[in-house]
Amino acid sequence: MLKKRLIRKISKRLDKKEIHNAKSREYSKLFDEVRHEVAKVIVGQDEMVNSMLRCLIANGHALVEGVPGVAKTLLIRTLAKSTGCDFKRIQFTIDLLPTDIIGITTYDPMVKNFRTEKGPIFANFLLADEINRSSPKTQSALLEAMQEKQVTINKVTYGLPLPFFVMATMNPLESEGVYPLPEAQIDRFLFKLNMDLPSADEEKKILKQNITINSFYDYDVKSILSPKKIIEIQEFVKNIYLSPEIEEYIIRLVQATRKSDKFKLGRYIAYGASPRASIGLFIASKAQALLKGNSFVTPQHVKDVARSVLRHRILLNYEGQAENVTSDQIIDEILSKVPIP
Repeated sequence: MLKKRLIRKISKRLDKKEIHNAKSREYSKLFDEVRHEVAKVIVGQDEMVNSMLRCLIANGHALVEGVPGVAKTLLIRTLAKSTGCDFKRIQFTIDLLPTDIIGITTYDPMVKNFRTEKGPIFANFLLADEINRSSPKTQSALLEAMQEKQVTINKVTYGLPLPFFVMATMNPLESEGVYPLPEAQIDRFLFKLNMDLPSADEEKKILKQNITINSFYDYDVKSILSPKKIIEIQEFVKNIYLSPEIEEYIIRLVQATRKSDKFKLGRYIAYGASPRASIGLFIASKAQALLKGNSFVTPQHVKDVARSVLRHRILLNYEGQAENVTSDQIIDEILSKVPIP
């Protein structure tokens, strides 16, 4: 009798594991289809597309830095369409007010009562274009939304539509008329991504496949996912297995950013990564595993997301800035020095 119970128990565990593995493969194939749809519009930028999908799966937000004209706006618009989500854009300027983002309560003389006009933040995908062009007061209007998925208008709290994904962009070329982002807000972004210029072959293809000579609707981008499906995937990714050894590896990586005497470039660090970086690596590596169709996290999955999670959480001192040291160089050294489990 005990033997039969044990067999049934083991059988249930195996069935559950197989179902979990099958789900991982199913979701991975869905994202392959999403990438195919995005490729109809976006030429190249494969790693950038993958990073955005990881961020979405992990229920985070992305801060993207890149020169004008590399299709940052087009990328998130295409992702929104291919995932079946609502998309809105806010162009940040020096005179933008917090109420222009979240909304305002106004008096309606027709009904002789007050009503709430919700702002453009009420969308699944929000593009905060050139976010550092607005004042810190306006930038801070996004803090509650990004962290709590809600906004407060005239003392009344409103939940935002889910999934809620913010992609904020910054122009690395201009320093006049911009405000540095507060560290508290930068830390709210799960990823900081650098969008590079295309190769010569990719640029040749862009000449024929660009949105200047074509309409966005000419590309016939299909909606592969839906908001409900994305929420389902965001819940599923939490159950991707991450072993205690990988947990220790994540902790060692983050701890290394705080111990400047342990490696060569450490002397250029003013402040290391916070515990939010550990959480970011934890969930982002699970998202990477899911994208790869795996049901468990490997050290390589952690390495794949380390730069995106850590680069904006390592603050350089004046010496590091003077020597033109980048946080990516520091992360690369940490990844090469910290033992892999």
